[in-house]
Amino acid sequence: MPAENKSPALRLVLGGANSGKSRVAEQLVVATGRPRRYIATAQAWDDEMRVKIAQHRLQRGPDWTTVEASLDLAEALAAAQPDEIILLDCVTLWLSNLMMAERDIQSACAALCESLAQAPCPVIVVSNEVGQGITPDNAMARAFVKHQGRLNQDLAQLAQEVIFVTAGIARILKAAP
Repeated sequence: MPAENKSPALRLVLGGANSGKSRVAEQLVVATGRPRRYIATAQAWDDEMRVKIAQHRLQRGPDWTTVEASLDLAEALAAAQPDEIILLDCVTLWLSNLMMAERDIQSACAALCESLAQAPCPVIVVSNEVGQGITPDNAMARAFVKHQGRLNQDLAQLAQEVIFVTAGIARILKAAP
């Protein structure tokens, strides 16, 4: 395999909303030279989200295989080919989907981590860092922050590389060996 195709098995790209984390993750994917698989977790609940999804597709271009997986990430991850690289964008929306569907969050997150550990190719996961703000004033938002924080910690532990993005600037928090 050419050197540019070598990539950590799992990278986690964290950042706040509109921090540039998806753009950084897309650049990392393209730099590998591998065929690209995009696992999209967003659901188009309103016109604004439909426009955002369309803009992201246009920005990525035609060289990506897009798989929509709002809840079942294990199946989407397992379907990838060994020569590909996956961009999973993003687990924050996936977690929201789980909460709205009243799924068992702990089991789903454990299954996701297991699926990532067994993925047939390298994976870059995008997630929001939501723990740097004030404590939310309602129970659902506090539960979301708790679950997202725990999931990010589990993903960071599992990942060989963790990158934090602020204002489009990427900083490596955990370097690949």
